[in-house]
Amino acid sequence: MKYSKIFQYAYIVFAVLFIYDAISKYMSNGDIYYPSILLAALAIFIFFFRKRFSKKFDNRDNSK
Repeated sequence: MKYSKIFQYAYIVFAVLFIYDAISKYMSNGDIYYPSILLAALAIFIFFFRKRFSKKFDNRDNSK
């Protein structure tokens, strides 16, 4: 169960990297780089999704 929490926060790290990539490409070229923005949004969504469901599974395991 500890590995899932580590990977859960890895999604936030990837989101920050994708946001940095989008900002750096915007500053150098002036173009908005949508793939990086979409991947960052997806990583943030997956982080909250996994966090919510890990709490559900923890609560289910504790109720037994």
